[in-house]
Amino acid sequence: MNAQTDFSTLDVGFDVPAVPGMDAADIQTPALVLDLDALERNIKKMGDYAKAHGMRHRVHGKMHKSVDVALLQEKLGGAVGVCCQKVSEAEVFARGGIKDVLVSNQVRDPAKIDRLAQLPKLDANIIVCVDDIANVSELSDAAGKHGTELGVFIEIDCGAGRCGVTTTEAVVEIAKAVEAADNLNFKGIQAYQGAMQHLDSYEARKEKLDAAIAQVSDAVEGLKAAGLEPELVSGGGTGSYYFESNSGVYNELQCGSYAFMDADYGRILDKDGNRIDQGEWENAFFILTQVMSHAKPDKAICDAGLKAQSVDSGLPVIFGRDDVEYVKCSDEHGVIADPDGVLKVGEKLKLVPGHCDPTANVHDWYVGVRGGKVETVWPVSARGKAY
Repeated sequence: MNAQTDFSTLDVGFDVPAVPGMDAADIQTPALVLDLDALERNIKKMGDYAKAHGMRHRVHGKMHKSVDVALLQEKLGGAVGVCCQKVSEAEVFARGGIKDVLVSNQVRDPAKIDRLAQLPKLDANIIVCVDDIANVSELSDAAGKHGTELGVFIEIDCGAGRCGVTTTEAVVEIAKAVEAADNLNFKGIQAYQGAMQHLDSYEARKEKLDAAIAQVSDAVEGLKAAGLEPELVSGGGTGSYYFESNSGVYNELQCGSYAFMDADYGRILDKDGNRIDQGEWENAFFILTQVMSHAKPDKAICDAGLKAQSVDSGLPVIFGRDDVEYVKCSDEHGVIADPDGVLKVGEKLKLVPGHCDPTANVHDWYVGVRGGKVETVWPVSARGKAY
């Protein structure tokens, strides 16, 4: 439990959906619930995999936005730190005791650069991504002003089509500028292929990664030729980590969703054609919801609508049920098809969200459950940190 959370002054239903020690059946809905046993198994499994393959694992903090989950990933899974996407997220994790934080994104706004340059004062190793040589002097000046040092990854666009340079020449040019700049330390390459993570087919994902690995390998060789061998080559997600870890090029993974396992990731297939949520990873992350109306005989209405989740990757799936289906939602209501009228008002259901990252971002708390009891309640520490 987060040491700053004092539940003695909180009332269930007023500020938190549950308190430690209560029956899981009494959790107020809608609430984010973590199956602690499943979560810990997922974390240990990825940690064991990374260790066995000689890989560092920098977990993706933007997925859960939780200092407590990140600390658990360090403790049980051997994680070396976190990635996050925004300076405000980095501030939360650094202040929460995470000692190695990568902002796996560009930081260009002067005020944000200034904040970023102060973070090493929290006794944290801070790395940021760069894809424009002009950004090098901006970061160097800010770090010099505060008497700190920032690590730098050169970001390669290896297929996502977003940030990142596309040529080895550009990688080498920026790396040389970083190496020559005061208060900056060239650490390596950011090469996360995000566009292919949710492709259903294992072979389709492999094809995309083969191209990315070839591109990254060429960049590494170009850096070596310039006397700038990268310490870290970082990337890899829940849908691809086995490719990067066997590439001979990458040495750091950035997996995130494996720990929670949402519905969109769960449907992709492993090399044997099985869904990855049916053997590789377990569902550990749920929206607990309650049936609030059954005025129509063939449909039930629950209290988890758009404000309780993100549906950008599809509607949630009702966990452990094939006789009812979540089919539609509005702001405060979820519509569940119940053709046989089996659900009752007051009945609670576990929903597997379509996309865990933005769903976590609309809640204040995680309720950790084990053996039918609430064991812990953790704040979603970086909720709303989008700046």
